[in-house]
Amino acid sequence: MLRPTFPIETERLSLRPFREDDLEGLYAYQSLPEVARFLYWEPRDREESRSFLREKMAASSLEKEGDWLVLAIEWRATGELAGEVNLQWRSREHRQGEIGYILNPAFHGRGIATEAAEAVLRLGFEGLGLHRIVGRLDGRNAASARVLERLGMRREAHLLQNEMVKGEWTDEVIYAMLRGEWEERGAGSGTAGTPAGDPARD
Repeated sequence: MLRPTFPIETERLSLRPFREDDLEGLYAYQSLPEVARFLYWEPRDREESRSFLREKMAASSLEKEGDWLVLAIEWRATGELAGEVNLQWRSREHRQGEIGYILNPAFHGRGIATEAAEAVLRLGFEGLGLHRIVGRLDGRNAASARVLERLGMRREAHLLQNEMVKGEWTDEVIYAMLRGEWEERGAGSGTAGTPAGDPARD
Protein backbone atom coordinates (compact mmCIF):
# COMPACT_ATOMS: atom_id res chain seq x y z
CA MET A 1 0.00 0.00 0.00
CA LEU A 2 1.23 3.51 -0.81
CA ARG A 3 -0.44 6.73 0.33
CA PRO A 4 2.03 9.52 -0.41
CA THR A 5 2.10 12.83 1.43
CA PHE A 6 1.31 15.63 -1.01
CA PRO A 7 2.57 17.70 -2.62
CA ILE A 8 5.71 15.85 -3.66
CA GLU A 9 8.17 18.58 -4.58
CA THR A 10 11.16 18.24 -6.89
CA GLU A 11 13.57 20.96 -7.94
CA ARG A 12 10.97 22.74 -10.08
CA LEU A 13 7.75 20.73 -9.83
CA SER A 14 4.92 19.91 -7.47
CA LEU A 15 3.35 16.48 -7.95
CA ARG A 16 -0.13 16.24 -6.47
CA PRO A 17 -3.54 14.62 -6.99
CA PHE A 18 -5.70 16.08 -9.74
CA ARG A 19 -8.36 18.66 -8.75
CA GLU A 20 -11.60 19.86 -10.33
CA ASP A 21 -9.95 23.10 -11.41
CA ASP A 22 -7.45 21.13 -13.54
CA LEU A 23 -10.07 20.56 -16.25
CA GLU A 24 -8.92 23.26 -18.65
CA GLY A 25 -5.27 22.31 -18.24
CA LEU A 26 -6.06 18.62 -18.77
CA TYR A 27 -8.21 19.32 -21.82
CA ALA A 28 -5.48 21.57 -23.23
CA TYR A 29 -3.24 18.57 -23.85
CA GLN A 30 -5.73 15.69 -24.11
CA SER A 31 -7.34 17.47 -27.07
CA LEU A 32 -4.11 17.63 -29.12
CA PRO A 33 -3.51 15.10 -31.93
CA GLU A 34 0.24 15.21 -31.32
CA VAL A 35 -0.28 14.12 -27.70
CA ALA A 36 -2.63 11.26 -28.60
CA ARG A 37 -0.51 10.10 -31.55
CA PHE A 38 1.34 7.29 -29.74
CA LEU A 39 -1.36 6.57 -27.13
CA TYR A 40 -4.30 4.18 -27.20
CA TRP A 41 -6.93 6.92 -27.30
CA GLU A 42 -7.91 9.61 -29.79
CA PRO A 43 -7.91 13.36 -28.98
CA ARG A 44 -10.63 14.03 -26.40
CA ASP A 45 -13.29 16.69 -26.23
CA ARG A 46 -13.92 18.71 -23.07
CA GLU A 47 -16.62 16.38 -21.74
CA GLU A 48 -14.41 13.34 -22.25
CA SER A 49 -11.62 15.13 -20.39
CA ARG A 50 -14.07 15.96 -17.60
CA SER A 51 -14.94 12.26 -17.26
CA PHE A 52 -11.30 11.21 -17.19
CA LEU A 53 -10.53 13.97 -14.69
CA ARG A 54 -12.89 12.35 -12.20
CA GLU A 55 -11.03 9.06 -12.60
CA LYS A 56 -7.67 10.76 -12.13
CA MET A 57 -8.87 12.59 -9.01
CA ALA A 58 -9.70 9.22 -7.42
CA ALA A 59 -6.27 7.72 -8.20
CA SER A 60 -4.22 9.29 -5.41
CA SER A 61 -2.99 6.13 -3.67
CA LEU A 62 -2.04 2.52 -4.36
CA GLU A 63 -4.27 0.28 -2.26
CA LYS A 64 -4.07 -3.00 -4.17
CA GLU A 65 -2.46 -4.76 -7.10
CA GLY A 66 -3.59 -3.22 -10.39
CA ASP A 67 -4.16 0.28 -9.02
CA TRP A 68 -2.73 3.36 -10.74
CA LEU A 69 -1.35 6.39 -8.89
CA VAL A 70 -2.01 9.38 -11.18
CA LEU A 71 -0.37 12.69 -10.27
CA ALA A 72 -0.71 16.12 -11.81
CA ILE A 73 2.60 17.75 -12.73
CA GLU A 74 2.45 21.38 -11.65
CA TRP A 75 5.11 23.83 -12.90
CA ARG A 76 5.78 25.51 -9.57
CA ALA A 77 7.00 28.82 -10.98
CA THR A 78 3.58 29.60 -12.47
CA GLY A 79 1.21 27.02 -10.97
CA GLU A 80 0.33 25.73 -14.46
CA LEU A 81 -0.61 22.10 -15.13
CA ALA A 82 2.22 20.73 -17.27
CA GLY A 83 1.00 17.13 -17.56
CA GLU A 84 0.76 13.96 -15.52
CA VAL A 85 2.92 11.12 -14.27
CA ASN A 86 1.66 7.66 -13.33
CA LEU A 87 2.71 4.61 -11.34
CA GLN A 88 0.90 1.25 -11.52
CA TRP A 89 1.24 -1.50 -8.94
CA ARG A 90 1.28 -4.40 -11.40
CA SER A 91 2.07 -7.34 -9.11
CA ARG A 92 2.15 -7.69 -5.35
CA GLU A 93 3.75 -11.15 -5.43
CA HIS A 94 6.51 -10.22 -7.86
CA ARG A 95 6.81 -6.59 -6.68
CA GLN A 96 6.39 -5.17 -10.17
CA GLY A 97 5.37 -1.68 -11.25
CA GLU A 98 4.99 0.45 -14.36
CA ILE A 99 5.48 4.16 -14.97
CA GLY A 100 4.00 6.46 -17.60
CA TYR A 101 3.78 10.18 -18.28
CA ILE A 102 2.04 12.66 -20.55
CA LEU A 103 3.21 16.22 -21.06
CA ASN A 104 1.60 19.27 -22.62
CA PRO A 105 3.83 20.06 -25.64
CA ALA A 106 4.04 23.66 -24.42
CA PHE A 107 6.33 22.34 -21.66
CA HIS A 108 8.60 20.16 -23.80
CA GLY A 109 12.32 20.80 -23.74
CA ARG A 110 12.61 21.65 -20.03
CA GLY A 111 13.33 18.22 -18.54
CA ILE A 112 9.92 18.04 -16.85
CA ALA A 113 9.05 14.46 -17.84
CA THR A 114 12.41 13.19 -16.60
CA GLU A 115 12.20 15.11 -13.33
CA ALA A 116 8.66 13.95 -12.60
CA ALA A 117 9.25 10.33 -13.59
CA GLU A 118 12.33 10.15 -11.40
CA ALA A 119 10.23 11.15 -8.39
CA VAL A 120 7.71 8.42 -9.21
CA LEU A 121 10.48 5.82 -9.58
CA ARG A 122 11.52 6.78 -6.06
CA LEU A 123 7.96 6.27 -4.83
CA GLY A 124 7.87 2.85 -6.43
CA PHE A 125 11.20 1.57 -5.19
CA GLU A 126 11.45 3.31 -1.81
CA GLY A 127 7.80 3.88 -0.93
CA LEU A 128 6.12 0.75 -2.25
CA GLY A 129 9.17 -1.53 -2.09
CA LEU A 130 9.00 -2.64 -5.72
CA HIS A 131 11.67 -4.89 -7.19
CA ARG A 132 11.20 -3.98 -10.86
CA ILE A 133 9.57 -1.07 -12.72
CA VAL A 134 8.93 -0.98 -16.46
CA GLY A 135 8.05 1.67 -19.01
CA ARG A 136 6.21 0.67 -22.20
CA LEU A 137 5.96 2.79 -25.34
CA ASP A 138 5.12 2.78 -29.00
CA GLY A 139 8.20 1.76 -30.96
CA ARG A 140 8.02 4.99 -33.00
CA ASN A 141 8.16 7.20 -29.92
CA ALA A 142 11.88 7.96 -29.85
CA ALA A 143 11.50 11.05 -27.67
CA SER A 144 9.82 9.08 -24.89
CA ALA A 145 12.50 6.40 -25.15
CA ARG A 146 15.13 9.07 -24.50
CA VAL A 147 13.35 10.05 -21.28
CA LEU A 148 13.47 6.48 -19.99
CA GLU A 149 17.12 6.18 -20.97
CA ARG A 150 17.96 9.39 -19.07
CA LEU A 151 16.35 7.80 -16.03
CA GLY A 152 18.80 4.91 -16.35
CA MET A 153 16.23 2.36 -17.48
CA ARG A 154 17.40 -0.49 -19.73
CA ARG A 155 15.85 -1.28 -23.10
CA GLU A 156 14.79 -4.89 -22.58
CA ALA A 157 12.57 -5.74 -25.54
CA HIS A 158 11.33 -4.57 -28.92
CA LEU A 159 8.16 -6.46 -29.82
CA LEU A 160 7.40 -6.33 -33.53
CA GLN A 161 3.81 -5.55 -34.53
CA ASN A 162 2.43 -7.02 -31.33
CA GLU A 163 -0.56 -4.68 -31.00
CA MET A 164 -3.28 -3.33 -33.24
CA VAL A 165 -3.59 0.36 -32.34
CA LYS A 166 -5.88 2.75 -34.18
CA GLY A 167 -6.22 0.40 -37.09
CA GLU A 168 -2.56 -0.41 -37.66
CA TRP A 169 -0.02 -2.87 -36.32
CA THR A 170 2.47 -1.18 -34.00
CA ASP A 171 5.68 -2.20 -32.27
CA GLU A 172 6.07 -1.98 -28.51
CA VAL A 173 9.35 -1.21 -26.74
CA ILE A 174 9.86 -2.10 -23.08
CA TYR A 175 12.33 -0.47 -20.70
CA ALA A 176 12.96 -1.63 -17.13
CA MET A 177 14.91 -0.89 -13.97
CA LEU A 178 15.57 -3.10 -10.93
CA ARG A 179 15.70 -1.81 -7.38
CA GLY A 180 19.41 -2.65 -7.21
CA GLU A 181 20.04 -0.57 -10.34
CA TRP A 182 18.12 2.33 -8.81
CA GLU A 183 20.26 2.13 -5.69
CA GLU A 184 23.48 1.85 -7.69
CA ARG A 185 22.77 4.99 -9.69
CA GLY A 186 22.57 7.08 -6.54
CA ALA A 187 18.79 7.11 -6.26
CA GLY A 188 18.19 10.06 -8.49
CA SER A 189 21.41 11.86 -9.35
CA GLY A 190 22.03 13.64 -12.59
CA THR A 191 18.70 13.56 -14.43
CA ALA A 192 16.76 16.63 -13.34
CA GLY A 193 16.94 19.45 -15.83
CA THR A 194 17.56 17.37 -18.94
CA PRO A 195 15.26 17.79 -21.95
CA ALA A 196 11.96 15.91 -21.87
CA GLY A 197 10.24 14.10 -24.70
CA ASP A 198 6.80 12.97 -25.73
CA PRO A 199 4.58 10.84 -23.49
CA ALA A 200 4.88 7.15 -22.87
CA ARG A 201 1.70 5.18 -23.40
CA ASP A 202 -1.20 5.84 -21.04
